Order: sequence, then structure tokens, then C-alpha cells
Amino acid sequence: MRNLIAFFVRHNFTFVFLLLQLLCFILMLRNRNYQGSHLLNSTNQVVAKVYETSSNTKIYFSLREENDRLAKENAILKNYLKSSYAAIPLIEYKKNDTFYKQQYTYLDAKVVNASVNRRSNYLTINAGSAQGLSRDMAVVHPEGIVGIIKDVSANYASVMSVLHKDVRVNCQLKKDGSYGPLIWDGKDYRYCLLTDIPTHARLKKGDTVITSELSGIFPEGIMVGTIDSYERRQNEQFYTVKVKLSVDLKKTNHVYIVKNKFKTERDSLEKKSQTQSDD
Repeated sequence: MRNLIAFFVRHNFTFVFLLLQLLCFILMLRNRNYQGSHLLNSTNQVVAKVYETSSNTKIYFSLREENDRLAKENAILKNYLKSSYAAIPLIEYKKNDTFYKQQYTYLDAKVVNASVNRRSNYLTINAGSAQGLSRDMAVVHPEGIVGIIKDVSANYASVMSVLHKDVRVNCQLKKDGSYGPLIWDGKDYRYCLLTDIPTHARLKKGDTVITSELSGIFPEGIMVGTIDSYERRQNEQFYTVKVKLSVDLKKTNHVYIVKNKFKTERDSLEKKSQTQSDD
């Protein structure tokens, strides 16, 4: 107790100063509207900033959940796109009348593994036969094409990306309509080559390249990329077009699997015709 009293006596000027400061502060707030309102506004700004920071932090940590929700929502909406339906003529009713039957359905999935620096590159997605996936289904991204499903397990699928030596996707020039197979030369993951484009085609750097209905796997009109350059190689009668892919396959996280409901019928018919022609 004696030490405590000695402490207060030794620092009595300091405690008196702090007491007077507190008293002045209280009197200022009570009698000066400007200072009081200014302090209140400053306090509100600080509190608001704290709330904003807290809200932004919560939003950041919920981005993954939000991305998953948006991917599922987009998959549902893609099923209602006009490009997912095929016009079927109703000759028995009216010669020029048609109705639309859904040809393509979409399912969302996540990329859990991927490569871009090999000659044959793959992606692994977290959906498989249990979700209705099977071999030769198209895989796309909101910004363009990704690849084709090769193997399927119960809950996973292996996808040959467009950066695979064995992948050939029939694509076309959006403006000109000329088409040819899209291949990868194994060099830069950002580019593929569109081959067999006729020399009479009207080509221009920056023109859009999209999927062709001839692919039989991808819906027509899916974005592929843009023309970076083109050349007519020696002893070739066609242009080889360098296409900058619209999708960065190094950063692809969410994809959509496209199922062509008419593919089995088409493949069966084409196989039958090929067998007959061989005979």
C-alpha cells in the first residue's frame, strides 16, 4: 500500500494532467456541436470501414462456393439455349413447319488435374459415369472449347484437351464459313493450327474461329479462338492458320460437359454407310 501511495504521489502531475484532459474532452463534446458531430462522423467512418473489410473477407472466403453455384446455374441455362436444340421438319403436318427438339445437354464439373506442356495433354474432371458421362463427349468452357472425354470411371473422367496430338476438331471461320481440322503442333499451349483452309478463303488477323457442325461432337458455333497469322506452305494447296485459343488451359477450373443426344444415331448411320461402301 505504501508503495502504491508513493507511486501516485511521485506521478501526481501526470494523473492531474490526464484528468484535466478528460474533463476538457467531455466539455468539448457537450458544448461544441461541430466538434461533437465531427468526432461522431469520424467514428462512424471507422466502424463502416471495419464492417466493409469484414464483409469483403467473408465474400473472399465464399468465392469457391459462389463459383460452384454459378457453374451449376450456367449449366442449367445452357440447356435452354437455342443452339442446344435441333429443328426437326414435320412433313406430315406442313411442309415448312418445324419444331425444336433438344440435341445437346450440359453438365458442370471441376478440373482437378491438368497438363499443358506435354505432346499429349489431359485434364481430369470430377464427374463420371455416375453423373451420366461417357466417352467422346465434348468438354467446353464459357470462353471456348477444351477437349473430348476419353476414359470414364464412376466419379471421374479423363479428357483429351485440344492440346493433344490425337485430337482433331472440325472448325470453321465465322465470317467466311471455310472449315478444316484444328490440331496442336506441340509448341505453344496458347495456339493451335487450323489446316486445310482453301486459298480462296477470306482471311484476316483477329477473325473469329468457331466449331463446325461437321465435328459431330461439339455444337456448332462454340468459340475456339481468333486468327493470329496464316501461311501457304510449300507444295500445299491450302492455308495453315495459326489460331490463338480463347481459353487459357493453364487456368481452367470449371468446365461443362456437352452430351449430343443424336450422336449414337448419327454414328450408327455413318458406320453403316461406310461398311456398305467398303463392300
